[in-house]
Amino acid sequence: MAVSQRLDLRQAQSLVMTPQLQQAIKLLELSNQDLTAYVEEELESNPLLERADESEREGPAESAAEDGHADGMLDTKEFGDREHLPDAKDSPIDADYDNVYTGNSADFGEPSGQANWRVGSGRGDFPDEDGDFQETLTRDLTLREHLEQQLGIEIADPTERLIGLQIIDLIDDAGYVQGDLPALAERLGCSFELVESVLKRIQQFDPVGVAARNLAECLALQLKERDRLDPAMQALLDNLDLLARHDRAQLMKVCGVDAEDLADMAAEIRSLNPRPGYAFDRTEVQAIQPDIMVHRLSDGSWSVELNSDTLPRLLINQQYHTRVTGKAPSKAERDYLADRLSAANWLVKTLHQRATTILKVASEIVRQQEMFFLHGVKHLKPLIRRNIADEIGMHESTVSRVAANKFMATPRGLFELRYFFSAAIQAADGADSHSAEAVRSRIRELIDREPPETVLSDDQLVAMLKSEGVDIARRTVAKYRESLRIPSSVQRRREKSLRSA
Repeated sequence: MAVSQRLDLRQAQSLVMTPQLQQAIKLLELSNQDLTAYVEEELESNPLLERADESEREGPAESAAEDGHADGMLDTKEFGDREHLPDAKDSPIDADYDNVYTGNSADFGEPSGQANWRVGSGRGDFPDEDGDFQETLTRDLTLREHLEQQLGIEIADPTERLIGLQIIDLIDDAGYVQGDLPALAERLGCSFELVESVLKRIQQFDPVGVAARNLAECLALQLKERDRLDPAMQALLDNLDLLARHDRAQLMKVCGVDAEDLADMAAEIRSLNPRPGYAFDRTEVQAIQPDIMVHRLSDGSWSVELNSDTLPRLLINQQYHTRVTGKAPSKAERDYLADRLSAANWLVKTLHQRATTILKVASEIVRQQEMFFLHGVKHLKPLIRRNIADEIGMHESTVSRVAANKFMATPRGLFELRYFFSAAIQAADGADSHSAEAVRSRIRELIDREPPETVLSDDQLVAMLKSEGVDIARRTVAKYRESLRIPSSVQRRREKSLRSA
């Protein structure tokens, strides 16, 4: 068979993920904090993008937005909520700029040539070259700094102080030593006894219980400070696993105490702090900002709005683009500006599409879960993402991306959008199925209301739920109970007997 060359022309269709489409998918599932960070990066890399609030401060002559957006486009915030939310930026700024100190000493009637005037020993001019203003701000001490201050006061020997600094480096945020002390001694070229003696001195520092090597030692240090570390209590600390299992009989035997003394000892153990280092954990908790605001109107309907505080406001400076393009000497520079303009247009449109999609999904969730907003979690309906996708004409994966990392502020609290999606549990009498989240809430309610002298087993919970029309298996009840971090009936019975002793 002869081998020959041949040139063919073929046509085929394929799905290609363009960079713009990938960007749209990425932005859809970002949280509001991540979206803000992404927009900040785009503002730094694209000279044609600017914040809407900045353009408003520049005035009509400097902003393309005041000229009606030369390309006919709205800013991203107007895309998302101009029919739903008022613009908080439109409110007047409550400030009197005639009563603002400008830093000019002449404003105070100071003679010329006497800029560095003094009153007593204090500075009056605060020049910029003396340091950053942030350097004058106060902050809370960290655990490491707190221990190092005490180390400098309590230990004078340079060798022991060096060992103490190395030990402090091994202490984690909870206050425990997380390193190998024999290895530390070998690395420093000293004896293990010297390292251990320095550790004992650090264990006397504040907070009480710091620098412990395990939980039992941490609790022992705190009990010693209270003068409560007797042999019986030490035996209890040596058998914390029995205390965790609520093995009351074995604990009384090991500690040599009766039931009443054991109950008092267990109560004292619970009053201690197992993580003393967390008292210096000053990490600022970032409050969750909702993406959607839901409230009921006077006519009984529901208003679903996007949170204007979380929506980035971007504008495309067409005036700047026109001015710079006319002065661009080379084709490469003009191509760069055209590429930046295309990227800016696509980003604004993508943010608009993201806001519109979130609003559609949230509105449909509110419509389908209206009974939850009216009457609580017991009336939460089973809902899957396909139900929402079919109603709004979108793909199920799009709804899944919208539900990720998005929060909704409602009259009943702040909920993640994923909370409203729940599997269905069939009803025993053939009625409408129940939401798994509603059943989980009912299990918690039944256990919280169980009589003090009685503990409900999983079988009893199944019987009670079936009497309420919920067809559920025992293993499902056990799974839901464990997801709620509720101990088994045996453990709860032990806990109650230990408290009542």
